[in-house]
Amino acid sequence: QVQLVESGGGLVQPGGSLRLSCAVSGSIYALNSMGWYRQVLGKQRELVAITITNGPSTHYADSVQGRFAISRDNAKNTAYLQMNSLKPEDTGVYYCNALISNWASGDVSEFEYWGQGTQVTVSS
Repeated sequence: QVQLVESGGGLVQPGGSLRLSCAVSGSIYALNSMGWYRQVLGKQRELVAITITNGPSTHYADSVQGRFAISRDNAKNTAYLQMNSLKPEDTGVYYCNALISNWASGDVSEFEYWGQGTQVTVSS
């Protein structure tokens, strides 16, 4: 059974840094993309950063461009989000997302997975 296991997050002062990790557990055929989404209470979940295997390419929300960096360790099927120069508006629950190809019913199909979410709070 495939799962995404997140770690990191916490409370940090404005201007500080945090690093989130997301590891894929379980057997997979291919890891097509990994990304991070942020959700604030009462608002929709929004994309923060994503890394796509075929390309490869990375994309960032305008609000985090130049401050956040997403990276992957393909040997460990793990993605990282390095967050620098954090601002109060970066506060929210951060969810890891992955698009994974796997065998199902005799064919390879793509499935979407979400992590459990980790709270990031930027406050003095």
